[in-house]
Amino acid sequence: MRASPSKPTLRGLTFAGVLASMTCVGGVASATGFTDIGDDIVARDKAEVKLDGYLRTRGNAYGNLDLDRGPTPSGQVLFPVSQADPNAQWLTHWDMRLRTDVAIYAPGQMLAVKVRMDALDNLALGSLPNGSPAASTTQSSPTQALALKRAYGEVLLPFGILAAGRMGSHWGLGILTNGGDCLDCDSGDAADRIALVTPLAGHIFALAYDFSAIGPLSGTTTNPAHTVDVEPSVDVRTITFAGLQYKDEETRNRRRKADKSTAEYGAYVSHRWQNNDIPASYLSVASPVALNSAQVMHRGYQATALDAWGRLTLPGGRVEAEVVYLLASVDQPSLLPGALLKSGVTSHQLGAAVQSEIGRPEDRFGFGVDAGYASGDNAPGMGVNTPPNATQPKAGDLDGPQSNGTSDRTVDNFRFHPDFRIDQILFREIIGTVTDAAYLRPHVRARIAGFTSSALVATLAGIGSTAIYSQSTPGGAKPLGIELDPQIAYVAREGFFAAIEGGVLFPLAGLDNPDLHKNAKPAALGRVRLAYRF
Repeated sequence: MRASPSKPTLRGLTFAGVLASMTCVGGVASATGFTDIGDDIVARDKAEVKLDGYLRTRGNAYGNLDLDRGPTPSGQVLFPVSQADPNAQWLTHWDMRLRTDVAIYAPGQMLAVKVRMDALDNLALGSLPNGSPAASTTQSSPTQALALKRAYGEVLLPFGILAAGRMGSHWGLGILTNGGDCLDCDSGDAADRIALVTPLAGHIFALAYDFSAIGPLSGTTTNPAHTVDVEPSVDVRTITFAGLQYKDEETRNRRRKADKSTAEYGAYVSHRWQNNDIPASYLSVASPVALNSAQVMHRGYQATALDAWGRLTLPGGRVEAEVVYLLASVDQPSLLPGALLKSGVTSHQLGAAVQSEIGRPEDRFGFGVDAGYASGDNAPGMGVNTPPNATQPKAGDLDGPQSNGTSDRTVDNFRFHPDFRIDQILFREIIGTVTDAAYLRPHVRARIAGFTSSALVATLAGIGSTAIYSQSTPGGAKPLGIELDPQIAYVAREGFFAAIEGGVLFPLAGLDNPDLHKNAKPAALGRVRLAYRF
C-alpha cells in the first residue's frame, strides 16, 4: 500500500489472445498477485529453468505539451520546453528496456526460485555517446546497466504456499498497487515480503508481512559485513490479509465459449505503521549528519487500506471494477527533530475505477465505457510529485504538497498508480497520474485484418476529465480537457508487437493561465512501440 506523497513517511492465434497480448505480459516469473504465487509448482522429474521476458523500444514525439499557456505563479511549466527555443512546439524521445524473468524449479513438486532482471531500463537512446557527441561512434554503458528487480522463493507446504523475498505487488485493476507487468509500464511495485497463500472453500486466502522500510544499519563488532538494524522503532511495517475467488484466463475463456458467465471477486485490508523516524537518514543535506539519539523523533504514523475488486466475464463482454479507501494519520509531520508541530496530519482518500468491454474477443468490433474517480484536496496543485521539503504551492500551480502541517492538516487526494494508464497526454504526461479528478472514457475497437498467426487491430478512446476541486487546477476551474487517443497495433503469435499511437488533447478552463490571461492551446502526441517477447 502507498502512503500519501505529502506525508514524510507517508493455440492457433485467437483474437482474444491478441487482445491480451496488447496490454499484458504473462510469464513464469512475472507473478505479481496473490493468485500467481505457486500456480506453476507442479511435479517435475528433474530441475528446470524457464525464461521469458521482452525487449521493447519506444519512440515519442511531444507537440506543445506545455499548452502554450506560460508558467504557473511559482514558475512551473506544465511540460519541459526547448532550451534553445522556448517557442518550439515539438520534443522527441526514444528509449528501451530488456526484461528477463527467470524461474528455477527444483526436482519434485515443492520449490521454485524466481528472479526478474531489467537491463538498460528506460534508457534514452543516444544518451551515452562515447566521447564528443559529434564524433561518437559507439555508446557507453550506464553505470547501473542491470537492475535486479525481484528475487524470491516459493515452497509448497501441507497448509499452502510460503513465499519469501522481494516479489511483485499487484491487486485488481492496479489502481493502488501495480506490478508494472504490461509492455508499456514504466515502474511497478515490489515488496520485501513473507506471504502465505492457501486455498480454502473455493477461495484463495493470503497473509503477507512486508518489511516496507528499516532504520539505519550498522556492521557488528565481530563482522562489519554483517549489518543489523540499530533502531527498530523507526522501521515501517505492513501487514495484509486478502481473500478472493479467482479463475485463471484459460478457465474464463472455456466458460465464455460455453456461453457461461464467470464472477470473480476479492477484498483485502492492509495496515502500515511507524512509531519513530530519523529524517536525517534519508533527507538530502549539505553535509553529513551524525545519526544519534538526538536525531530520533516521534512520528506516530498509521495507515489502513481497504480494497475491493470484482470482475464479471460474460459470453459477450467483461465488466471489472476496483474501489479503494485509504485512512491515515501522522502524529508528528515535522521533518526537523528540534522544530515540532503542535498538530498532526490526517488523510481520507477514495479511489475507484470501472472498465467494460462489450463484444466477444473474436468479434470484429467491440466497444465499452470506462470511468474513474480519485478524491481530491482543496490545496493548490494536484499533489502528484511532492518529495520531502518540497516548496509549498501557490494558487495556480500544477503540483505541490497538499498539507503544510499547520493551517492545512489534511491530505485527501488519492493517486492512481502511474502504470494504470487511461490516456496518452493529460494524466500520463502532464499531471503524472489520475488524482483529484474524475474521468469518463468511451472506447471502440475494430479488427482490421486477421491472419493465421497475427492480427491488426485499431482502437479509439475518448477521455473527458474534470477536477474534483477547482482550487487544485492551474486555471482555477474544474474542467480539465477532452482527449482523443487512436492506436493501430500489430500482434503476432510468435511474440512480436508493434503499435502506432497518437493523442490530441483539447484543454479546458482548468488548464488556462488566468494570471497571464492566456488560454491553454491543444497538444498532440505520437508514439511508436516495438516489443519482442520471448
